[in-house]
Amino acid sequence: MESSWIVNIAVPALVSLWAYARFAPVKGLRTLSPAEFGAALKQEKDTFLMDVREPYEFKGGSIPGAGNIPLSQLPKRMAEIPREREVLLYCRSGIRSKQAAKLLSRRGFSKLAHLRGGLATWKGPITKEPPIVGD
Repeated sequence: MESSWIVNIAVPALVSLWAYARFAPVKGLRTLSPAEFGAALKQEKDTFLMDVREPYEFKGGSIPGAGNIPLSQLPKRMAEIPREREVLLYCRSGIRSKQAAKLLSRRGFSKLAHLRGGLATWKGPITKEPPIVGD
């Protein structure tokens, strides 16, 4: 009887809680379409544009003016993010930027927006770093 209770009630409840925690809306986060994200970059002068992808992804191309603070390094690098400015986040598909927003929101950041669909949906300019030549 005890094991059937776990299978029938506890497991679905835990899966539901996990799904809610993973995909629930983030307090204070604006989800912007590519057009809205581009407009925010142009109109709002007091923003901090942040790419949360890994450095090797960032080197392959990024939105001009973006700083690279990977999601994997974010807890250690919070001090680099200005609290008084709106933080515009993006990644490849929008999943990591939402996770980053969740971490930032828990640390008291309130002006957050992310690019829905990430760079996969971005139609604006992309800057690529030149390859390192030499030693």
